[in-house]
Amino acid sequence: MAIGKAERLMNLALCLMNTRRPLSKKELRESIEAYREAWQQGSEDAFNRMFERDKDDLRELGLVIDVDENALDGEIGYLARRDRNRLPEIALDAEEAAALTLAARVWQQAKMSGAASGALQKLRAAGVPFTEEQGHTALEPRIPAREAAFEPLLTAARERRPVTFDYRKAGAATPELRSVEPWALECWRGHWYLAGWDRDRADARVFRLSRITGKVRSRAGTFTGTVPEHVDVRAYVARFAGEGATGTATVRLRRGAAFPLSTRALSSTPVDEQWDELEIPYGNGLGADLAEFGPDVIVIGPDDLRADVIDRLRAVAGVSQGE
Repeated sequence: MAIGKAERLMNLALCLMNTRRPLSKKELRESIEAYREAWQQGSEDAFNRMFERDKDDLRELGLVIDVDENALDGEIGYLARRDRNRLPEIALDAEEAAALTLAARVWQQAKMSGAASGALQKLRAAGVPFTEEQGHTALEPRIPAREAAFEPLLTAARERRPVTFDYRKAGAATPELRSVEPWALECWRGHWYLAGWDRDRADARVFRLSRITGKVRSRAGTFTGTVPEHVDVRAYVARFAGEGATGTATVRLRRGAAFPLSTRALSSTPVDEQWDELEIPYGNGLGADLAEFGPDVIVIGPDDLRADVIDRLRAVAGVSQGE
């Protein structure tokens, strides 16, 4: 079984920090299983490339690695001195500790809740002044992450690994396979979105996680597209998911339903005991969003938006009936 990159980096960091003299690449190769496998199954070049990438990654993470060009009979040696890589003691005041507690609660509905809780316990053991609170506070944030694709995509984005998944576009009858280099995820208006490089289209794209069907599959290799220094997921949503409004639309919304839609309303007027009439921003792609709310939304105008939503609903109904 291939050893994960995170474990490989940890092993390299431990070797470099737990030695009193610089270690050569040959010594590191013999000490770290992943390097030994790369050398045995590939070549010296394969090991060298892996080692250089890992060394650069550790430096990006903040590890100071010293290089001694005459350490071992002319061979280059590597060493991470503890006195240069010691973190300062953590000192948080009560307000900062409360903010961390609040942030940890955000992930209580996600699989990262255990990691967040464990981190707080370690900080508490180190003397950070966390206050034990009973029950719920007035401010209780939640970011739901129920989609099965969330965790594998988050891991792939962090480790810079390309993925493939089946994706059903809004109004589409069947999903299609997408090959993506994931950049970042963000929750907006109750939905999780992934921004990344679509290899087949050779362009940046945004994907809503609720429309990913099946499993997210990792692929070998490195990213081919350039990762932006700052990934603004919301900007990509605006570009591809119809958030760039050019006008307004009138819709009727069943009261108590489609909350994300009601938050976008410019105005809202009660129609009867069940329905409210809303004015909402209208841009390219709004029809796809409205179609997902099904019978809870009725489009009053404009006519082209109404026709778009009806066509999408008919397409979905046709598929469900086996047409």
